[in-house]
Amino acid sequence: MRIGELAAKAGVSVRALRYYEEQGLLHSKRSASGQRHYPDSAVGRVRLIRQMFAAGLPSRTIVQLMPCVDTGAATPEMMELLLAERERIERQIGALAEARDRLDAVITNTKIHACAPG
Repeated sequence: MRIGELAAKAGVSVRALRYYEEQGLLHSKRSASGQRHYPDSAVGRVRLIRQMFAAGLPSRTIVQLMPCVDTGAATPEMMELLLAERERIERQIGALAEARDRLDAVITNTKIHACAPG
């Protein structure tokens, strides 16, 4: 599929796809006229990349982790990195859950008052 079609299917901009390629996260084949062409599997890969970015992983870390995704195998060092990133995300989840719970308490304990026109 061409870059515009991948962008539409994956819900990202064409610019984002070009960035992913520049970073070595995504690969395409070029036609004789220079157009990028991607396999159907690129949609899932782009979604995974976006999830990793959303979880706070920098592109250089994602590049390091993608071979594990591609092969299903990891060196001991890669496994250590995977586990460290998982633990970091767990801490983020805990912090977000705590913030949500505190916000719930504020909502529960707050009364709505009508404001008099000034």
